[in-house]
Amino acid sequence: MSKATAKRNRRKQQMSLISNIIFCLIALTALTGCIVLVLQNYSLQNEGEEVMSRLEEHELEYIYTQEDLDAYLAENSLREREDERNNFLEEIKRRISEGESTVSLLRSFFPEEIVVYADGGYSFFPISDTLKKHDYVYENFVKQENEEIVYVDEERNIRSVKGIDVSKHQGEIEWDKVAKDGVSYAFIRAGYRGSTEGKLVEDEFFADNVEGAAENDVAVGIYFYTQAMTPEEAKEEAEFVVDLIEPYEITYPVVLDLEETESASARTAKMTKEEYTKVAVAFCETIKEAGYTPMIYGNLKTFMIMLDMEQLEDYEKWFAYYDETVYFPYAFNIWQYSSKGKIAGIYADVDMNICMKDYVQGNE
Repeated sequence: MSKATAKRNRRKQQMSLISNIIFCLIALTALTGCIVLVLQNYSLQNEGEEVMSRLEEHELEYIYTQEDLDAYLAENSLREREDERNNFLEEIKRRISEGESTVSLLRSFFPEEIVVYADGGYSFFPISDTLKKHDYVYENFVKQENEEIVYVDEERNIRSVKGIDVSKHQGEIEWDKVAKDGVSYAFIRAGYRGSTEGKLVEDEFFADNVEGAAENDVAVGIYFYTQAMTPEEAKEEAEFVVDLIEPYEITYPVVLDLEETESASARTAKMTKEEYTKVAVAFCETIKEAGYTPMIYGNLKTFMIMLDMEQLEDYEKWFAYYDETVYFPYAFNIWQYSSKGKIAGIYADVDMNICMKDYVQGNE
């Protein structure tokens, strides 16, 4: 072999080696790229699984929209309200079947209002924050075995005073027996104004009752049944009473008996609340000027519908409500709790009262 041929062969070998090296580098690069792709794919797969796992963990958040959630809550709320409604209706049926009255039910449902049933309908009066309230504990009004009600303190000591009110309707009264029956005071009707002609009339048993009570140490208060239409007529009524009681010792209040007559022909049938209130103020002011303690007698209708209580804060109240527990938030000193009382020496039903103020001693 010549030197030239040998040289060419060595060059071919060198070129072949270089080609093999380049090919190996290319193959290695390709393999590296594949490995990188495989690793990237694996990483993406792991990330995908992690994301799916998170989606599954928060399925409600991502699957349900806010509208779906609102609808779900509304459906459950409606179901709860339906249950409450059914329970409410069942409670009403139970209480009515046990004999509870409609007005009693309404009062339990509206504790922040005074519910008054009058003239065939119901009226609702929010309890005023400006009017004086009494501080009696309702549970401390206790009905005794003889059907009389007393007011007791926390030690169960009686803190009320037993009394009655009378007129010609009780007929002749044996006051010695009344006193022995524990009656401490009596409100005696001085008279009344006629509901049609408007004449002032003295009660035909007035003098006998005042004198009989006084002779037996029964303290005396006075009341007058008004049908006054104007302040002038109310003042006339008060002066009529003052003249009648002037000879006697009157230690309990002098009371305006203000009740709406049921007769459509009564002279006061169309009076307004403001007119009734002016009548009450005129009577009470005249009584006060004469040196006596004025008081207003009435029931729920009187105080909530007929009168403006805001204008009558200066006058004491005598409240009529026939039940075992009084229903009235505002200040009062005497509660007439029955018109069917039985008292020794009186041979007819008589109104029963308890008083939480000692008018004889002048102490609350």
